[in-house]
Amino acid sequence: MKEKALKLRIEKAVIKDAKTIHAFVNQFARKDEMLPRSLNEIYENIRDFFKCLDDGKIVGVAALHILWEDLAEIRSVAVSTAYQGKGIGKKLVKKCIVEAQALGLEKVFALTYQPGFFRELGFHDVDKNALPQKIWGECLKCHKFPECNELAVIKEL
Repeated sequence: MKEKALKLRIEKAVIKDAKTIHAFVNQFARKDEMLPRSLNEIYENIRDFFKCLDDGKIVGVAALHILWEDLAEIRSVAVSTAYQGKGIGKKLVKKCIVEAQALGLEKVFALTYQPGFFRELGFHDVDKNALPQKIWGECLKCHKFPECNELAVIKEL
């Protein structure tokens, strides 16, 4: 049987997408593959998110969260299991990078359990201590701090 051709489109998320984004992210968080996000956090940061649609259905999400004048985090990269391995995650991260460049940011980073994925996109490993805005601004509030085993990767733009 021939596989259906994908009709992928990436665009900014809107308020009505918040519950779907929340479900996507927390599906992977339950498997300890990313950190959970509350629905309130998704609503507050909805403008950070991009969604990938296949024929109108959300199949992946990613967010670009600005932390400082020169620094943003790419986070909550999640792709539906049925759509993994099709380059959707990479397309979403690249869209975040394009937006970061348009905003005049100098660097983007990610805290991840999948550093190889980001390395393929030109990121390199960095010590978390090189990201004090993240550590002292957000990580302190995390239930995994200070025993977090996410790795930090960064890309200069």
